Amino acid sequence: MSAAIYPGSFDPITNGHCDIIRRIQPIFGEITLLLAKSPKKRPLFTVEERIALAEEALEGVPGIRIAAHDGLTVDYLRKTGVRVIVRGLRAVSDFEYELVMANMNKKLSPGVETMLVFASPEYYYVSSNTVKEVAMHGGSVKDFVPPGVAKALEAKFESR
Repeated sequence: MSAAIYPGSFDPITNGHCDIIRRIQPIFGEITLLLAKSPKKRPLFTVEERIALAEEALEGVPGIRIAAHDGLTVDYLRKTGVRVIVRGLRAVSDFEYELVMANMNKKLSPGVETMLVFASPEYYYVSSNTVKEVAMHGGSVKDFVPPGVAKALEAKFESR
C-alpha cells in the first residue's frame, strides 16, 4: 500500500472531508490529514482543537494520521517520503485554484502528484466557511459536520 497527504485548514472538519477520507483510505492505506497553519487565514479553532475534532470525527477509520505543518506542503512530503497530495473538488470554481496549486507543487517538487477527488453529491455545497457562517447565525449544522464538531461550533458561538 502507498500513502497520501490530504492537506487543508479543516477549520472545522466537515462531513465532506470525512467522506473523501473514507473513500480514499482503501486506495492508499495510509492517509495523513495535514492541518495547515496558514498565516493568511484566521481560524476559528486552534490547531489543537482542529486535531482533536478530526481525531474524534475519524475514530475507527484505519490508517489515518493527523498532523499539523507550518510551511509548504511539498516540504512536508519531502520529509515523510509521501508523493501524493489528495484534494477535494466541489465545484468548477475549485478546479482553477486546485490546478494552479497542483502545478506549483509539481514545479517545486517534480516527484509529487496531486489527485483530485470529487465531492459526493450530498456534500458538494458544504464548506468549512459556510458551516461556520450557518453556526454563527444560530442555524443547525448537524447535517454538515460530525456531532463533536457541531457541539464545538455551538460552544464557540455561544461564548461570543
